Amino acid sequence: MIEFIKNIDLNLFFAINKLHNPFFDEIMFFVSSKWFWIPIILILLFFSIRNFKSRFYIPVLALVFCFFLTDRANSITKKMTKRYRPSHNTEIQTQVHIVKGYRGGLYSFFSGHAANSLGLALLASMFFKKKWLAIFLLFWSFLVSYSRIYIGVHYPSDIIVGWICGALISVLTYKISEKIFKKFWTANT
Repeated sequence: MIEFIKNIDLNLFFAINKLHNPFFDEIMFFVSSKWFWIPIILILLFFSIRNFKSRFYIPVLALVFCFFLTDRANSITKKMTKRYRPSHNTEIQTQVHIVKGYRGGLYSFFSGHAANSLGLALLASMFFKKKWLAIFLLFWSFLVSYSRIYIGVHYPSDIIVGWICGALISVLTYKISEKIFKKFWTANT
């Protein structure tokens, strides 16, 4: 059964990774970079100030805490599992399409980009309660996650587990924030 799942994971990885061309290589490399996060951070800050006024620190602190937790969970899991990235897996690395020579760190399980982006997207959606914003943020998270497979540094299972981690941590962070800031929990949403 585990071999069957590994084969599906590998086949799906190659199906996505081999769909490349120079134009999309540039786009996906940018989407995978830290620069792609800046507009999202500014949007989340804008909505925090707009919806929570002088208490904008509530969603801001929660979003920072969520990012911190997903990032730590990712770091700990990678050190424990030590699953090589496709770009570092000696059995397949010659078949992996690498963009701009970027191979990432040694280990891939699970994707920090997927966990961080989905965690922020879901947590922001819970705070701001705007359907269009939720759809936009989920699309952004999907694009960031997809880019990690496209550029050859994550398997689809890394992304799925990253999403699960991000989702769980975002819900946990929201509940913790409700408890801590209950007295101040007033948003004009």
